[in-house]
Amino acid sequence: MKVALYARVSTINGQQDPEMQLRELRAYCTRRGWEVVGEYVDRISGAKDKRPALDRLMADAHQRRFDAVVVWKFDRFARSVSHLLRALETFRALGVEFVSLSEQVDTSTPMGKMMFTVLGAVAELERSLIVERVKAGLRNARAKGKRLGRPRVSVSAAKIQELRAEGLTLREIATRCRVSKTTVIRALSS
Repeated sequence: MKVALYARVSTINGQQDPEMQLRELRAYCTRRGWEVVGEYVDRISGAKDKRPALDRLMADAHQRRFDAVVVWKFDRFARSVSHLLRALETFRALGVEFVSLSEQVDTSTPMGKMMFTVLGAVAELERSLIVERVKAGLRNARAKGKRLGRPRVSVSAAKIQELRAEGLTLREIATRCRVSKTTVIRALSS
């Protein structure tokens, strides 16, 4: 199996060395008889959205340059559970396996697939709880009489009638008044 290794350290001033992670990953792959076809190393905080090596790894995954991604630990790879699950979903769709050495998760094994399913279920639960909290917040705001959504734009019905009498189309009136066509129609019908 062709594999890609991903390692990340948070500092670039020499206090952390990605070689420790890579050495462990290479030894693991050798024991499994896997061929390492690429090593991707970021020297940047995991909280950063842009990580050049991870971006290259994901692009290469889409090109099917390897069969599996091997990391030392989840937190070296993903900045959050949701980020990890999105990446794992992408890998699954591409037929790329994922191995985390420290957590002993290997999606190419039945136990690893089960673990991935559990993580997916937890993420789905988290999304459902967020949706419920948002809905409850909206209900609470409505109960307090708060108006939700975009603020309504007031436009003079007389001005719209005047522009209409000049022969302007609804779209031209909307452009001139800097409102949507729907707002113009609403003003004409009231």
